[in-house]
Amino acid sequence: MITSPSSLRRSEKSRRATLDAALELCTEKGYGRVTIEAIAARAGVSKKTIYRWWPSKGAVVLEAFAGMLVGATPFIDTGDIEADLRTHIGSLVKLMSTPPYGPAYAGILSEMHHDDDLARAVREQLVDPRVDAAVERLRGAQEQGQIPDGADLPLAVEMLYGPVYYRHVLRKPAQDEVTVATLVSHVLRSLAAGGAPGPGRLG
Repeated sequence: MITSPSSLRRSEKSRRATLDAALELCTEKGYGRVTIEAIAARAGVSKKTIYRWWPSKGAVVLEAFAGMLVGATPFIDTGDIEADLRTHIGSLVKLMSTPPYGPAYAGILSEMHHDDDLARAVREQLVDPRVDAAVERLRGAQEQGQIPDGADLPLAVEMLYGPVYYRHVLRKPAQDEVTVATLVSHVLRSLAAGGAPGPGRLG
């Protein structure tokens, strides 16, 4: 099982160098060709050091990507849920369309299908916390009367993020501002029209 590396046992300078090296190599070589040996050489640390802090290449890249994602895609609250979701989804699209973050995450998503520990880490360290934060922002809008009572908020999050991941994984052109605005508008309208969640909810 992948566990979070202890920051108390490692040099922050070496940690940052390792994460930066992993992202740089993902851009230059593609995720599949990046190795722990190459990361260690680029970062100026030993393989032993990396394996003491992370169990795999995927864990290194995941920590590098997750740290940037959280900072670049905050859940702001201006009182206008539609505008805030446009900002949030737009920031996510921009990050996933920009090297080294897009190529790095695409590699993680591919490898997690063959690595149960990495898949679990992606869910626990990245996906679940972000979904919880998104649901909480939608719940705040619901309490303000901007989203109907009874709306299925977790499903709304899937509807918002699904098209972004679909385009990213299939290497289709990323959404532009107009497409993001249309996506957000459609999701919010569906919440208004859908009422209480039905038995066919995907999960």
